[in-house]
Amino acid sequence: MLVKEIDATELASRLQAGDDVVLLDIRSDAEVAQGVIPGSEHLAMHLIPLKLQDLPRDRDIVLYCRSGARSYHACTFLQQQGLDNVINLHGGIIGWARQGYEIAAPRQAQAGGF
Repeated sequence: MLVKEIDATELASRLQAGDDVVLLDIRSDAEVAQGVIPGSEHLAMHLIPLKLQDLPRDRDIVLYCRSGARSYHACTFLQQQGLDNVINLHGGIIGWARQGYEIAAPRQAQAGGF
């Protein structure tokens, strides 16, 4: 099963253009406390199976983690559950930061607001 991927530059372009995508941070609470990609929602990876029914089917969902490995596996899982609108952020938040894009302070109570 092939996982769709996007790089930081392409994601930044889509966000700047106002594309209606869900940006899902699947890192742990401790990792999120260090900073997030602006506009992202937090859903820790281990909670994905519990929140599966809440994920939108009508918009692209871009998942990210620290380096892109966990989010790749999460995309695979979601595809196996029938979601074909998931995209992995290649390189994760590290790749995002290396390209010089903004890292924001996490908002309080941001989880689950798809």
